[in-house]
Amino acid sequence: MKPLPFAAAFAQKQGMTDDTGNSGALRRIARWAITPPQAYGVYLAAVVLVFLLSFYAGSLKPKKAPEGGPPPVTAPRS
Repeated sequence: MKPLPFAAAFAQKQGMTDDTGNSGALRRIARWAITPPQAYGVYLAAVVLVFLLSFYAGSLKPKKAPEGGPPPVTAPRS
């Protein structure tokens, strides 16, 4: 029996290699950062960073609103 023509595209590769090539530096850092002892420090550093950024953003002075006309009219007093 002859195989279908598209079966060659799905043929299994028999040879397997130990590919320990140079993975990216970001991948190595991420792998290092998720191991248990370092993960606590990375989490704490992220919490401190978020706190400092939000504190800095809250301490900024807002831009002044453009001067409009008179203040809006309120309801008359009874």
